[in-house]
Amino acid sequence: MKRDVLICIKSTAARITMLVALLFREVAMLEKNSYDSPPFERMASAWLAPLTYDYPESANESAYLDLMSNAWLGRLTYNISPAAMFNAYADWLTHLCLSPSKRMVLLQKAWQNCWQWHLYNRNCVVTEDQPQYCVTPLSQDQRFNDPSWKKWPFNTISQGFLLQEQWWQRATTGVRGVSKHHEDVVTFTVRQLLDTLAPSNFPLTNPVVQQAAIQSWGHNFVQGWLNAVEDWRRSIASDTTEPDDAFKVGRDIAISPGKVVFHNNLIELIQYTPTTKTVHAVPLLFVPAWIMKYYILDLSPQNSLVRYMVSQGYTVFMISWKNPLAEDRNLSMEDYRKLGVMAAIDAITELTHAPQLNAAGYCLGGTLLSIASASMACHGDERIASMSLFAAQVDFEEPGELSLFIDESQISFLEAIMWDQGYLDTKQMAGAFQLLRSNDLIWSRRLNQYLLGLSEKKSDLMTWNADATRMPYRMHSEYLRHLFLHNDLAEGRYFTEGKSIHLTDISIPIFAVGTLTDHVAPWRSVFKIHRLADTEVTFALTSGGHNAGVVSPPGHPDRSYQIATHADKDHAMDADTWQATVARKEGSWWPAWESWLRMKSGKRIPPPPMPAHKPAAPGKYVMQP
Repeated sequence: MKRDVLICIKSTAARITMLVALLFREVAMLEKNSYDSPPFERMASAWLAPLTYDYPESANESAYLDLMSNAWLGRLTYNISPAAMFNAYADWLTHLCLSPSKRMVLLQKAWQNCWQWHLYNRNCVVTEDQPQYCVTPLSQDQRFNDPSWKKWPFNTISQGFLLQEQWWQRATTGVRGVSKHHEDVVTFTVRQLLDTLAPSNFPLTNPVVQQAAIQSWGHNFVQGWLNAVEDWRRSIASDTTEPDDAFKVGRDIAISPGKVVFHNNLIELIQYTPTTKTVHAVPLLFVPAWIMKYYILDLSPQNSLVRYMVSQGYTVFMISWKNPLAEDRNLSMEDYRKLGVMAAIDAITELTHAPQLNAAGYCLGGTLLSIASASMACHGDERIASMSLFAAQVDFEEPGELSLFIDESQISFLEAIMWDQGYLDTKQMAGAFQLLRSNDLIWSRRLNQYLLGLSEKKSDLMTWNADATRMPYRMHSEYLRHLFLHNDLAEGRYFTEGKSIHLTDISIPIFAVGTLTDHVAPWRSVFKIHRLADTEVTFALTSGGHNAGVVSPPGHPDRSYQIATHADKDHAMDADTWQATVARKEGSWWPAWESWLRMKSGKRIPPPPMPAHKPAAPGKYVMQP
């Protein structure tokens, strides 16, 4: 009896909290005139109906109040779990207090840095020649490259800042007893704070900005203010329209001709118009990541992998993912496999009458393709002839810098936010990626646009990078937990259709691409496909990052790659030995992949007919804001 009363009280409290939340939401929606039906009718039905929201597997009825409060708190903390941050800093500070020798080393280093900076400052004043730097910036740090930073007093300002960065790097690393994840979180957040306070971000300490102000009579500040106001206006108004001079989908990018030959509630399947008299008998399916729009593989014509493969005589199909809304909250990873990859394979084999196809997956699309391929192998489905993985991980033990945002506390916090919205918002996703490269994606942009008053240079890749998509609540929760956090796919605990699948069941040949400076899917992690798949693996390591390394058309300057094939996983090298021993080749990896794929694509035949009366590419899903 007592337990029933407590449950009733908890349930009533949850309903009251939900009603208050709905009241605030109704007021906001009424201000936007977003509803047609009476608001209080909907609120009454929400109150009278049982609580039917989905929630994480670990939750129970009493967890609704926790989810609501965490969702509201997330709006104040930019979706960062306070508990995760507290745990990381508590771990670091506690162990630092327990390490007197580390504190002595840090104190000694602080005095040394102060003395070094004093000597450098004195030498800059008394000598005309540039004295030797105390600290040399890292090769990727471009903030102090301009010659004006070598003049006094700006050289002493920049050196003082770099010495502080060096000291904090020592202070946040190498503390005995601190977990690796907490050390990474503390180091990352301290670096973000230091990047915010860098002298390059302020007019009084940046000589480049001062020179621009003198030369333009201060017009750079006026134009910078106008740029900032325009960005603020677009952010407040959620304005997704692009200026007339920007790249636009269907006009400048994603313009390879084709038809939307199949669609369901999750995907549109595009078949591209052939440009050769004959084509290979085995069609090619691209499975892009759903975290961004598909046209990373079909940018402007000179950068389009789709156009390149069509010109080489392939019948090319592309999955275009829907940008999910709140009503799609319950779409799961299994739905993405069935309604995405499997539905596309069914449609292609029916349209072309080809018994097999080649499949290529990019980023998360490659991960999903690997899941689908292992599931098909488990059930004896042999319709995939070969699999290509572009910057795609199947082992998440070392997932790269994104692991900074992934632990039990942070995932639980994100689940509450997604539970409230029904999805993870585009701004939340974009913010995480921008923080990983804050100097390049945040501070250098603000320096150029707000302080120097420069206009942002438009490019097809930048346009794609800004065109983010939402993540359905259930799918993203399953992805983070089963793949990122628990690594179930690589360790044989991932289930499809009620059965565990194993990557070792994949027997088709694999072509895997890693990119040298990838911070999303580190190439050494991608390389692990050698030991996980029991088949022939051809691995290519290309210059560039996660996006630019994949978009590498022939003729692109400063591109190179390494490539080698291993037929037996038991004799595969480790990643570093492979990199040190495999010869480097100049140019794009695209022709090497096409040459490999050609051997798996059968004889040349007349192109299959294009269905009539179908919508033209790029379709409607890619246009969804």
